[in-house]
Amino acid sequence: MSDNSSRSSEDAATDGGRAADDAATDGGVAATAAQAHNDTDYLGAEVNILNPSTPYMRDHLRIVWSGFAVWVLAVWGPVTLTYLATDVMTSQMPILQFPLHYFLVAFGAPTSALILAFWYSRKRDALDEKYGIEHGDVAATDGGVDE
Repeated sequence: MSDNSSRSSEDAATDGGRAADDAATDGGVAATAAQAHNDTDYLGAEVNILNPSTPYMRDHLRIVWSGFAVWVLAVWGPVTLTYLATDVMTSQMPILQFPLHYFLVAFGAPTSALILAFWYSRKRDALDEKYGIEHGDVAATDGGVDE
């Protein structure tokens, strides 16, 4: 099938919209953001963490920085509050009889890390769906060669 004119009308849906004669459209499969993502040359795009050059990179960076801000509050918040409000943070909790600062650091920080990991994976999946990124079967690290 070296002749592009012999391609079926469904080829755009099966090859991600990158068929030679279907380069301008994906057959109505991808949304606007996904089509723009398919048309972006990521290997030629400049990578700058402070000024991302593509919409996908900007959206992903927004997720990363939001998660980082929540992580900083979860990890350093109890420590800072213990310094600023020592009496409240060092008083014992009525139920578990632990000091409040100890409970927040020992239970709150690891729990928030797990919640953040789940949140990040959900946001990243939504972002991949928005831009039409599909994660299919991954090739073996040796290039798929059986030994």
